[in-house]
Amino acid sequence: MITAIVMVHAVVDQIPEVAERLAGLEGVSEVYSVAGDVDLVALVRVRRHEELHDVIAGRVNKVEGIRSTQTLIAFQAYSKHDLEATFSLGLEP
Repeated sequence: MITAIVMVHAVVDQIPEVAERLAGLEGVSEVYSVAGDVDLVALVRVRRHEELHDVIAGRVNKVEGIRSTQTLIAFQAYSKHDLEATFSLGLEP
């Protein structure tokens, strides 16, 4: 699975609507409203690298109310939740 983190600058009075539009797109798994330099963060998850173009350039960047985006491609995932699940395999509480 390939994950991209898309940081979104939206028209201020359209942030909730933009978030809902993004969340409804195929390939977008999660959308967060955040504090900081950007308004929203969308997680895009695809099976093949080539699909990133379709989802980000073809769908995300065309959502009405988006002023600009910046995309980060994840190389490796580190998650406390995943680590705890791995170490607890086969162990009963």
